[in-house]
Amino acid sequence: MAFLTLLRRMWHGDLTAHGMRASFKTWASEETHFPRDVIERSLAHVTGNRAEQAYERGDLFKKRRALMDAWAAFCGRAETRGKIIERRELREGGAR
Repeated sequence: MAFLTLLRRMWHGDLTAHGMRASFKTWASEETHFPRDVIERSLAHVTGNRAEQAYERGDLFKKRRALMDAWAAFCGRAETRGKIIERRELREGGAR
């Protein structure tokens, strides 16, 4: 909800947080070696079957933090920022 609220405050109420979450999931799965459980937990997804969930007591906080640090570094790289295409440019026929 925090990201959605931010988008609305920035006058981008037509956008959703799903695109950012999908970008994160794709990047983490394809570009890192973090375990799937850490990635899914970072997205607040429940993993495993009921038996696995019953015995899981940890929150993987340190591993999730390392993943988020890697994501922040990726998003902050100049070459990454240069590839971001605003949605309105696509609608107007600009960048492809």
